[in-house]
Amino acid sequence: MQESRRNFLRKSAIVVGTAAVSATALAASQGSSTEVDSNGVVVGNSNKKEILYKKTQAWEEFYKQAL
Repeated sequence: MQESRRNFLRKSAIVVGTAAVSATALAASQGSSTEVDSNGVVVGNSNKKEILYKKTQAWEEFYKQAL
């Protein structure tokens, strides 16, 4: 029983090590395809305009109550 347990632990350590190396290699290969500026923000080419705030009645009421 001790011998089979040791063999199981050896084999599972090899499988886990191989999976970790594969995942690291995969992450490294995908990370190199995106452009990143100096702040770590990914730069893309989108046609959509980003709207951060839209003035509505609900927001006006929220801001009045927050003050």
